[in-house]
Amino acid sequence: MCAWSTSSRAIPASTPGSAIVSATSAAAPLPLDDQLCYAIYSAGIAIQRVYKPLLDTLGLTYPQYLLLNVLWTTDAQTVGGIADQLALESSTLTPLLKRLESAGLVRRTRNPDNERQVVVALTPEGRALKSKAGCVGQSLVDASGQPIKDLGKLNRAVKDLRDAIYRHIGGWAPGQKQSR
Repeated sequence: MCAWSTSSRAIPASTPGSAIVSATSAAAPLPLDDQLCYAIYSAGIAIQRVYKPLLDTLGLTYPQYLLLNVLWTTDAQTVGGIADQLALESSTLTPLLKRLESAGLVRRTRNPDNERQVVVALTPEGRALKSKAGCVGQSLVDASGQPIKDLGKLNRAVKDLRDAIYRHIGGWAPGQKQSR
């Protein structure tokens, strides 16, 4: 176990999949291909590579696509609310929002009830883009060759892992809007 570890939980070597996450008695990290974090990271890159040609035709980057997805679900949100849903700092969103606003997809206005808050809302062009972006998710299904049911299970498992990690470190709570 690492000297800086905050947990004393060790995974028995006989546990299925233990090679993926356990190197508690080893002096060196596991080979990269055996690390769960790398598998998730590299899968994310692969997904973005599948999405890129489609997003290019829409004139969007992947981070812009994620931000628009938040607004397509619930329009007219504060910058802080969007940041919470994406597990980002508000300041990280500013350049994305500026580019989306320049492209005519969103507009930013001050909240009349709280001048410190900026509200982001879709423009008609931003709303119309939603129907054109529907093929993006389907491209992942097609590229993976996996049944939708299996991808749904994988999505739930990864979200459960994410949520458990955030509960452990006391960080971000998905879906829980925090005031900013």
